[in-house]
Amino acid sequence: MLPNIALDQLLLLDIETTPAAPTIEHLSEDMQQLWRDKNAKTAPVSGSEEIAWFDRAGIYAEFGKIVCISVGFFSIEDNRYQLRLKSFHGDDEKALLADFLDLISRFHNKHPRFQFAGHNIKEFDIPFICRRSVIHHLSLPQPLQLHGFKPWEVPMLDTLHLWRFGDNRYYISLKLLTAIMGIATPKDDIDGSMVGKVYWEEKDLQRIVTYCQKDVIAVAQLLLKFKQLPVLQPEDIVIVK
Repeated sequence: MLPNIALDQLLLLDIETTPAAPTIEHLSEDMQQLWRDKNAKTAPVSGSEEIAWFDRAGIYAEFGKIVCISVGFFSIEDNRYQLRLKSFHGDDEKALLADFLDLISRFHNKHPRFQFAGHNIKEFDIPFICRRSVIHHLSLPQPLQLHGFKPWEVPMLDTLHLWRFGDNRYYISLKLLTAIMGIATPKDDIDGSMVGKVYWEEKDLQRIVTYCQKDVIAVAQLLLKFKQLPVLQPEDIVIVK
C-alpha cells in the first residue's frame, strides 16, 4: 500500500480546537443569535444552550478557535525512520497561525511537492486552519491555495480517505483505526470532546499539546503500517521545542 508515497515528502499535522469563548454570554448579542441559528439547524435536539456551546462550538471555524497545531515530518537515521515533532500553541490564535503558516512556506521551499498528511484533514483540519487564517487577515501560503483543485488533485494524504478505499460514505475514527492496526491509541488521556473543558476550565494547555502530538504520532505509525515498514519506537520520536 502507498508504493508511490515518499514519507519524507509529507508534513503530518493535527489541530485542537475549542469554543472561542468560555460561554455564549461572552459573545456579542448578534453572534449569540447567529450561534443559536446555526445550532438549531445542525443539532435541533441538543440539551441546554450551555452544553450545546461547549460540545459543538469548537467544531465550527466561525465560533471556535485553534489552540494547538502539531506537525511532524519523517527523516531517516541509521536506516530507520524517525519522526520530528513541533507544536504551535497558545492563547493567541493569530500568533500561532502566523508561525504555522511561516513553517508551511519554508517547508514548501525545501519540498515543493510535499503533501499534508493526517486523519480527516480534508474535511476538518485544513479547512479550519484556512478559515481561521482568513478571519485573522493572514495570507495563505501557496500550499493552502486550494481553490480550483479537482478533488483528486488536492495535495493531501488523509488516512480516513485511504481507509475508505473508494467508499465515500464510510467514516472511521482514528481511535478505531489505530486499534485494528495494532497501534497504541492516542486517546488514552483525553479526546476531542474534552478539549474545551481542559482549556477553559482546567486551563491545562500542555495536556492538550501532548494529546495533539499523540494524534500526529498515531498517523505516522499508520502510514508506516500501510507501507509495511517497522513502526516508530520511543527513541525514534524527537520533539522540537
